[in-house]
Amino acid sequence: MEHYSRISAIREDLNSGRVTCAALVDYYLKNIADNQHLNAFLEVWSDEAKARAIEIDGKVKAGTAGRLAGIVIALKDVLSFRGHKVSSSSKILQGFESIYSATVVQRLLDEDAIFIGRTNCDEFAMGASNENSAYGPVLNAVDPTRVPGGSSGGSAVAVQANMAHAALGSDTGGSIRQPAAFTGIVGLKPTYGLISRWGLLAYASSFDQIGPMTKSIEDSALLTEIMAGPDGQDASMFQQPAPHFTAPKAPAKAKFAVMREAIDGEGIDPEVKSMMTGLIAKLEAAGHEVSYFDFPLLDHMVPVYYVITTAEASSNLSRYSGMMYGKRSENAHDLESTYVLSRTEGFGEEVKRRIMLGTFVLSSDQYDAYYEKAQKVRQIIRTETEKILANADAILLPTTSTPAFKLGEKAANPVAMYMADLLTVQANLAGNPAISIPGGKTLAGLPMGVQLMTGILEEQALFDLSKLVEETLG
Repeated sequence: MEHYSRISAIREDLNSGRVTCAALVDYYLKNIADNQHLNAFLEVWSDEAKARAIEIDGKVKAGTAGRLAGIVIALKDVLSFRGHKVSSSSKILQGFESIYSATVVQRLLDEDAIFIGRTNCDEFAMGASNENSAYGPVLNAVDPTRVPGGSSGGSAVAVQANMAHAALGSDTGGSIRQPAAFTGIVGLKPTYGLISRWGLLAYASSFDQIGPMTKSIEDSALLTEIMAGPDGQDASMFQQPAPHFTAPKAPAKAKFAVMREAIDGEGIDPEVKSMMTGLIAKLEAAGHEVSYFDFPLLDHMVPVYYVITTAEASSNLSRYSGMMYGKRSENAHDLESTYVLSRTEGFGEEVKRRIMLGTFVLSSDQYDAYYEKAQKVRQIIRTETEKILANADAILLPTTSTPAFKLGEKAANPVAMYMADLLTVQANLAGNPAISIPGGKTLAGLPMGVQLMTGILEEQALFDLSKLVEETLG
C-alpha cells in the first residue's frame, strides 16, 4: 500500500480503481495492530470501519461519493460520536456512550469520512505530554522513550505512525500544535469561533478549539473548510457562511514578525534556535521581510492562561458528580459522599489539581486578585497581538522551545510541565489561528516544529504562508 500524504492522491487512486476504501481500512487496521505498544488508541472500530468502507466503495463506483471518501480519520477521545464511547481518557466517564454526534464529526461523516477509532489523550485535555491519561501514556513513534506531546498525543501518533490518514484534536493552549511539532506532522488551531464546539467535552470553553492533524497543509485546509461554518448549537461562533479555501499557494512576498524571546530566550534548545535562524536567513535571502519584536508579556501568558482555564475547568467539570452519568462510587451512602467519592475516585491527580486551583481563583476572597486581573491581562495580550499583526502577515516562531522530552522527565514538576505551553498559549489567549508545520529534525532524529500565527479569520493567509515556509525549508 502506498504511503499517502495527501487526500487528493487518495481520491485520484480511488477514482481510477488503483485502490479501494476497503483496502485502505485494512491497511490502517494492520498498522494499528502493529503499533499497539504506542498506546495511541483506546478503542478501534474495526468492523464498523470495514462496513462503512464497503458502503463508500459503492458510492465511488456510482460517482456519488463525498469529498472525504476513503479518508480514514482518528477521533480524539473528547469528541462525541453517536453510539460510541467517549471518556476524555478519564475514569469518571468510564463506559459512557454518546447519544449524539459532535457537529464536526457529523460534517465529516456527511462527506464520507471513515472514523477508525478514538485516541488516547491527557485526561480532559489537561496536559502537555499525554502522560495524564487514566489509560497510560502514549509513546512517540520516533523514540518510544519520549512523549508525543499533549493533550492530543494519541491523535498525533495515529497520523505519525500511519494508523490513520488524519485525526481530530482539540487545542486549549497548544494541544494540537505541540504534539504536531513533537511528531513531525501538521497541526492547526483555527480562529476561535470558526469551528463549532458542539459535542466537545469542554476543558476551558473560551479557549477550546477543534482542529485537524494531518500530513499536509493542503489536507489541513480541506478538513478545516468542511468542519467550519455556523452552527446554532454553539453561540460562541462567528455566524457567517463557511469559508472556501483555495489550494495553499506560497505568496511571492511576505512580512514575518519574529518574537526575539522565542529565538534567544532562556530555555530555547540550541537546535531549535539553529533551525529558526536558518529559516529566517533563507526567507530574507529570498526577498521576504523579517522584523523582530520584543514581547514582555511572554512571562505573563502562562500564568494568565492557567488562572483562566482552571477557573473555567472548575465550572465545566462540576457536572461530573456521579449522579446522572459516568462513574458512581460503590462506597457512597448519601448525596454528599456520592459527590465526594465519585469525583475523588474518578478524576486523576492533574485534573484534581486544576479544579482546586480554579475553585481558589474564583473564590470571593481571591476573585479580584487573580481571575479578574487575568482577564484584563488577556485583553492586553489580544490588543498587542493585533498591533503586531497590523504590520506583518504572520508571527513566526518555533512551536516548542525543545524537541520531545523523555517520559517522566517533567512529571514530578507541574510548573515545568506548564511551561511547555509557553510558545503556544498566545494564540488561544488572543483567539487567533495558528499552525505548526514540520521544521526538520535534530541530530538525534527528533522532529521540530515551526509555528505561524495570523489575524482573526485569516486561515487562507495562514495556509499560504505555511506553504511558503514549507517550500523554504525544503
